[in-house]
Amino acid sequence: MSSHHIVRDDQEPALIIANGAVCNEELLGQLLEWSPLVIVLDSAIERVLELGIKIDVLLGDFDRGFDAEYYRNSQYPIEIVHTPNQDKTDLEKAFEFLIEKGHKAANVIWATGKRADHTITNITNIVRYREKLKIVILDDHSKIFLLPTKFNKWYTKNSVISLIPVGEVTGVSSKNLFFPLKNDTLSIGHKTSSSNHVAYDGIVTIEHSNGNLLLMECWD
Repeated sequence: MSSHHIVRDDQEPALIIANGAVCNEELLGQLLEWSPLVIVLDSAIERVLELGIKIDVLLGDFDRGFDAEYYRNSQYPIEIVHTPNQDKTDLEKAFEFLIEKGHKAANVIWATGKRADHTITNITNIVRYREKLKIVILDDHSKIFLLPTKFNKWYTKNSVISLIPVGEVTGVSSKNLFFPLKNDTLSIGHKTSSSNHVAYDGIVTIEHSNGNLLLMECWD
């Protein structure tokens, strides 16, 4: 495992390491290599240090009885940000920290796979901060991000794509999906486009008129 990020370009997304299920080391290493800033949330620091990773910021409410100051020496130089406000999650506080520092994008790992309530909140927060921060959540089985009203990307045949609305999304149409959408309305609890897949090698186009639509690139 790389002990620190190699390329420090502020145009690249910052990396937030949350406190959910661990991703594989290959994915972690790829993200570390390109991240200008690495933030670890609260007690996840204990698992992160076991991997030999150098971090830049430790952020959290530190409500689990561990001494954040202990890490000043082992991770020097490190910025320790104590955020005791219980009205927001540590991940929300990390997003706001990045926005305040002028960052435009963030990749997030270890944000899924444990408690379902944490996973759902973390994913839907992509929408909450959409005007100020481009957020991508990654794990071993998916890459999750918010779609613009018109999206085009090249995919190989049978790539699995799930479209998940946050609230109601209207006027959803697609090209090159096996289960096509034609001016559909999607909403959780009624209709989504989960486990769709690409019909043939080539450009996939997804458009929608109104609402917040997440795309999940999925693999087993």
